[in-house]
Amino acid sequence: MKVIRVVAIALTVGIGAGSTAMADGFKDCTKLDKASWKSASEAEAKAKALGYEVRRSKVEGSCYEVYGVKEGKLYELFYSPEDLSLKHTIAK
Repeated sequence: MKVIRVVAIALTVGIGAGSTAMADGFKDCTKLDKASWKSASEAEAKAKALGYEVRRSKVEGSCYEVYGVKEGKLYELFYSPEDLSLKHTIAK
């Protein structure tokens, strides 16, 4: 019975750690109200200017998250909607 309890706890901890690791997005880019944000298409244009083939974009927290491919590798680029500065990049 004790072994089952230890295994159950280990699985619970492992699942919790895995879900935290999956949430790797960068979420804090601006405090500016959404009505004042620049357009997402401008963030996509900045990624294209850097040589990325843009696949899609979305709002993640207070950032624009742009998914792009460059040299065969997928990237997530996080732009501030306030000034369209690149805040963070994650290679997948």
